[in-house]
Amino acid sequence: MKEIKSNPEGNNKKEQSSLKRIGNFIKEARLSRDQSVEELASDLKIGSHQLKAIEEGNEEELPEKVFIKAMIRRISQKLKLDTEFIMNEFKTERQEIKIEQIVEKVAKKTNKTVQSNELSPPGFWIFILISGFLGLVASSLIFNLFSESFQNQTPKQELIKKN
Repeated sequence: MKEIKSNPEGNNKKEQSSLKRIGNFIKEARLSRDQSVEELASDLKIGSHQLKAIEEGNEEELPEKVFIKAMIRRISQKLKLDTEFIMNEFKTERQEIKIEQIVEKVAKKTNKTVQSNELSPPGFWIFILISGFLGLVASSLIFNLFSESFQNQTPKQELIKKN
């Protein structure tokens, strides 16, 4: 089957990674403030090679994701960017999606829905019988309560005897 890619030109996955998108955003913000890579790196006390790697989206030159996340948070705060948006973007990873996976997921959901909608005939009839019985008992109790209260009041009989 074919694969659906987020980039129609077929560029490699590194160019579509969240780190690459964030890196471009950080680079634009840094350039708009007329700061060099070395200036910003020294202000943040990180290596300029690491800042360049973040801007280029090159994960191979960076430490673990936890440290990358911390660096991105500090950089965005220093550049007075929307830190929450950038951190959410960092968590979002655009991946290649296979049509087979989508079809399987939809098929599973459909099967679960069909199975949950089907109730076995014996179970259905047992449910109907029990609910009917409970309805009968409840209605007879209510009828008995009302009939006893009407018997105790009997205003019509008193009116008939007075005449």
